[in-house]
Amino acid sequence: MMSSKTTERSTSLNADPPESHFGKVVAVRGSIVDVSFTECLPAIHTMLRTGNNQEIAIEVLAQLDSQIVRGIALTPTQGLARGMQVTDTGSPLMAPVGKPILSRMFDVFGNTIDRGPALEDVKWRSVHQAPPSLVRRSTKSEVFETGIKAIDVLLPLERGGKAGLFGGAGVGKTVLLAELIHNMVGQEEGTSIFCGIGERCREGEELYREMKSAGVLDNMVMIFGQMNEPPGSRFRVGHAALTMAEYFRDEEHRDVLLLIDNIFRFIQAGMEVSGLMGHMPSRLGYQPTMGTELSGLEERIANTDSGAITSIQAVYVPADDFTDPAAVHTFSHLSASIVLSRTRAGEGLFPAIDPLQSNSKMATPGIVGRRHYELAQEIRRTLAQYDELKDIIAMLGLEQLSPDDRNVVARARRLERFLTQPFFTTEQFTGLKGKAVSLEDSLDGCQRILNDEFKDYPEKSLYMIGKIDEAKMPKGPNPVANKERAHAKPSPHDA
Repeated sequence: MMSSKTTERSTSLNADPPESHFGKVVAVRGSIVDVSFTECLPAIHTMLRTGNNQEIAIEVLAQLDSQIVRGIALTPTQGLARGMQVTDTGSPLMAPVGKPILSRMFDVFGNTIDRGPALEDVKWRSVHQAPPSLVRRSTKSEVFETGIKAIDVLLPLERGGKAGLFGGAGVGKTVLLAELIHNMVGQEEGTSIFCGIGERCREGEELYREMKSAGVLDNMVMIFGQMNEPPGSRFRVGHAALTMAEYFRDEEHRDVLLLIDNIFRFIQAGMEVSGLMGHMPSRLGYQPTMGTELSGLEERIANTDSGAITSIQAVYVPADDFTDPAAVHTFSHLSASIVLSRTRAGEGLFPAIDPLQSNSKMATPGIVGRRHYELAQEIRRTLAQYDELKDIIAMLGLEQLSPDDRNVVARARRLERFLTQPFFTTEQFTGLKGKAVSLEDSLDGCQRILNDEFKDYPEKSLYMIGKIDEAKMPKGPNPVANKERAHAKPSPHDA
């Protein structure tokens, strides 16, 4: 916490501070800058400014001795040299908060990057905030509906909880996040904040256009620390996004949906900062303070007496290895883990959610109800049995299975296809109109498949539909007869 003497300093970068608040650059090593002050050493997390137009921002991370501080640059350090004058701003990194930030796009410093008009009537708040106390936290568990069948039925999300989207590159994490934004902002009277940490600028621009064309940008804020920016900027953009979310939760009493893409890049940025600072690396090269840094961010996401911040975070899994320390540490903070499978993506089953690896702490009879719980367990059992039978089918063929096992396979394959869904955000690519399905319709469809109501329907009739009633029996003879005819030997007259 800053001393009263530090707090009284001018926070304006344009004001001329007293001479004692100036320092000099003594060393530059990439993004790490050492600055010497003759007196009144800046506090940890204080922002320093230097450069010809004060364009280089440095955050103090350590006090090396009574005169030298070491900081990480949040901007490129080209042109920085020893002996250059440094200004102590006396304040930490600040983020804009207030209603005017809605429908806008920001960088880590709170500058607008959407070419829109300048911000007016906004407050500025430090990005370094303490998590809400246990007294303020809500103890009530509520389900957060998404309109996506596979999630609502098998992996219900918690209002005010944290859910992780785990998967390697190219399995659909960003597309699923975009769909959740579309469904949530369209249905809920809340605010959505999208935080891009170390992701591609192309994805940010596409998301902005999609949300604008969908008409949901008015209740949404976007903030980006792109992958070409220095590690210090990527490391702090998550804290800036949380500061904005906390304002809407605590001051406006709104429910906030915070989407982070990608939380692994936050850990990765911390690893780069730690390495640049000269800290001894831990297992697999990760920073020794990874658990503390991740907790400092995650613990601020909470359901309180004034509102809830519900977070859905994409988590890149290096080399699809779920024992990687970054994935393991992230797992421990989540109330739901949604694992995306490259195998399912390769089969065209989107969203490519693996129901056997994914789990949710909300899927208990006391929260979702007895019927929903038992149905979800039956679906998991059916899919698990099918998974065990796949090797036998590959070696011996489906005909070698017992009738009961063949029925299990038929149900499982129809369930897999019913749990696919056309997305609103991919309409332009697939040509299929997006569908949002209520929880009751999703449960009803799964129950009817398990009751063998659709055993005579071809599997493809259940693929990429919304409600189960959209499945159509093809015209013509019974498909079972068609199947038998296909296996029959061809007649010489067929030529």
